[in-house]
Amino acid sequence: MGMDLRQRIGLHQGILMTPQLQQAIKLLQLSRMELEQFVSEQLAENPVLEEGVEMSSEEAIQTERVAERTETQAVTEHLETASSMLDKSGGEEKGEVDWEAMSRYEESMPAASTSSNRKNNDDELPNYENIVTKSATLQEHLMAQAGELDFDETEKRIATLLVGNIDEKGYLGASLDELCAQEHLDKEKTEDILDTIQRFDPPGVGARDLKECLLIQLRADKLRNGVVEVIVANHLHELETRNYAAIAKTLKIPLEKVIENVAIIAELEPVPGRRFGGESTQYIIPDVYVFKLGNEWVVSLNEEGLPQLKLSPFYKEMLSTKEAKGSDKNYLQEKVKSAQWLIKSIQQRQRTIFRCTECIVARQKDFFDHGVEHLKPMILKDIAEDIEMHESTISRVTSNKYVHTPRGIFELKYFFNSSVARSDGGDSVASESVKRMISDIVKGEDVRHPLSDQTIVEMLEKKGIQLARRTVAKYREQLNILPSSKRKKYF
Repeated sequence: MGMDLRQRIGLHQGILMTPQLQQAIKLLQLSRMELEQFVSEQLAENPVLEEGVEMSSEEAIQTERVAERTETQAVTEHLETASSMLDKSGGEEKGEVDWEAMSRYEESMPAASTSSNRKNNDDELPNYENIVTKSATLQEHLMAQAGELDFDETEKRIATLLVGNIDEKGYLGASLDELCAQEHLDKEKTEDILDTIQRFDPPGVGARDLKECLLIQLRADKLRNGVVEVIVANHLHELETRNYAAIAKTLKIPLEKVIENVAIIAELEPVPGRRFGGESTQYIIPDVYVFKLGNEWVVSLNEEGLPQLKLSPFYKEMLSTKEAKGSDKNYLQEKVKSAQWLIKSIQQRQRTIFRCTECIVARQKDFFDHGVEHLKPMILKDIAEDIEMHESTISRVTSNKYVHTPRGIFELKYFFNSSVARSDGGDSVASESVKRMISDIVKGEDVRHPLSDQTIVEMLEKKGIQLARRTVAKYREQLNILPSSKRKKYF
């Protein structure tokens, strides 16, 4: 059968993802910081966009009059003061100046009288960015210690190479054999330099594995007693699983002695570089606030810090006149449309966040009144139906958006939970509420006899919550709670 290629004309309906629509969708899923960065980029690229609030003509005239009146009054007062000084000094001999009076006059002049005074004063102030101290990185800390030693050029090169291959945790990330082969170094001398670096602060730095790291710290702190280093060298797996009885049996020593040495090991630092190069604290700026006013919960958008965009009156006037012609006019019209769409998209984004939060508060009122235990099961479809939007839109709106409540700051995604059925046939419970129950149970357990997952299942069953053991294990892992065998404490 042959192929028949023909052109046909037909009509059909479809959704076209225009650049403007793609931009609007992108704005929905941006976090607050990403939105601020995006707006800054648009302000730099689009000359028609300006930062500020649109004012009516009457407001603009009133503001201008106030500014003119204030400036005129200040100038008049200064002129009157200067004239009175000249009148007082009129009878004095020529060339004699009352420097004391002039000094008092200059001191009395407000610093905000002219913009030049403000600029000069600001220039004299120190740069606070240079004052704020910057914490040294682990590599800088190690190189400072290496600089105090009497290394020759070859040893300095080896030390620099080794320090450069120490990762943020404080471990040597490269193989010593590979480094020597690549850089044509003497292995014996390289090992000597590495041994020197391993004696630097912090203790345990430069180790190639956990075993070596702990042994270095035992050596540095002089904690070796003949047993503790044997446990570290040969029984790390038993230490991890807390199988102290197996260690005692192998070493043929009492269990109490093993526990005594394990307490020494527990004081060591498995991550020597922990206090160096840590990420700076990231503060969350909420997108919306929820607070109680009387008996009602009120939602308020956080507009602080978000740039207020407007169209440049200069370019709007240029378009309205005949000054812009041809390609210039087309360019300006395109930029004006782009700016108007951006402003509209940001406003739509804020309105959608507000509406979503209102629906969440209405559905989760018990949570705001009584706490996490009363969080109700809720899915994206519930909110999508309430505000008549698609679930994908709700997913974008609630991602990386935070709400400030009297009970803390939460991501909007936090309020969406799967349901957990009750064994007594009552209303389902949110999975987040069940996680809180598991967390509370573990906090109240005897650390010497921790509860197993099956025991937790049975305790939840008494509260009417029916869960499988594997589900409890999954929730426990999500809460970063160790298994019962690793939660047991001997000291």
